[in-house]
Amino acid sequence: MIGGNESCAAGPMPMSYLTCLTYILGEWTGVENIEDYLSYAVYLLWVLFPLVAVFLLPGVLVILFYTSILLLHIYKRKNELKEAYSNDFWDGAKQMLATLWDGHGRIWHGYELHGAENIPEGPGLVVFYHGATPADCVYFMARLLIQKKRYCHVVADHFVFRLPGFKILLDAHGVLHGPKEECVNALKKGSLIAIAPGGVREALFSDEMYTIIWGNRKGFAQVAIDAKVPIIPMFTQNVREGVRTLGGIKILRSLYERIRLPIVPVYGGFPVKLRTFIGEPIPYEPNVTAEELTAKTKAALQALIEKHQKLPGNIFRALMERFQAQKKED
Repeated sequence: MIGGNESCAAGPMPMSYLTCLTYILGEWTGVENIEDYLSYAVYLLWVLFPLVAVFLLPGVLVILFYTSILLLHIYKRKNELKEAYSNDFWDGAKQMLATLWDGHGRIWHGYELHGAENIPEGPGLVVFYHGATPADCVYFMARLLIQKKRYCHVVADHFVFRLPGFKILLDAHGVLHGPKEECVNALKKGSLIAIAPGGVREALFSDEMYTIIWGNRKGFAQVAIDAKVPIIPMFTQNVREGVRTLGGIKILRSLYERIRLPIVPVYGGFPVKLRTFIGEPIPYEPNVTAEELTAKTKAALQALIEKHQKLPGNIFRALMERFQAQKKED
């Protein structure tokens, strides 16, 4: 400890300022040997920082979503008295947000899209595996719009429509609630629609083995049959390594089944390599049943997982793939 009448500026070493501040803090709090407590606090911060970071990083996606919402409000305010420069008032906003999200995907994940040529010119139903977050689907939609000038609608869970502030984002992107009639009508009008049959349950409770959790869901297959459109399987490599969940805790699964809200904590936000693969379309067949088409789709999606994803998923390996120029086919 320095004397009470010693100047903080005294001495040639910069450490004297830290010593002086420690002394002043000790005098103010009345705690003796406060430097020991401060050293312990710094040590705890150093030890716990990585743990805190992995739970805070997914918040970046939340910030991006609300940044998108803010930009949409600005766009709407600026253009509300103007005619849209296309058939859709939101065309300009969609392009703007596509640039924002595609930039994030390129920088943070080195995002790549493979097999876009498998998407038909007309309507189709894209069926994908749901990661812990829908970020990969957003990246896919952004890249498709930028490269192919093709827009893809998406079917979202009901709870998404209750999120504060999300209405303008959902309206601008034409996000669907999911009733069969609504989806069939959109497909008959020529739309491209993406849906994850596993939904929130698959997002929260699948694991590094990339287990497909569809249960008995086959409504999407009936939609494709009624609309007479092909189904296009889609899978994003390493999607569960970017953000993971604590879905292995049984009490959280029981709680979700009771209240049907995504309360399972997520962690990660790691800059792993993400590659989205579009499989060959499953063509419409007039005599196929919904059960048969569901089985075909699940088998096609499982084939994409086995071809492009090393199992079990590994975060370190997914990070190292950022430095690989060639996509993995094994």
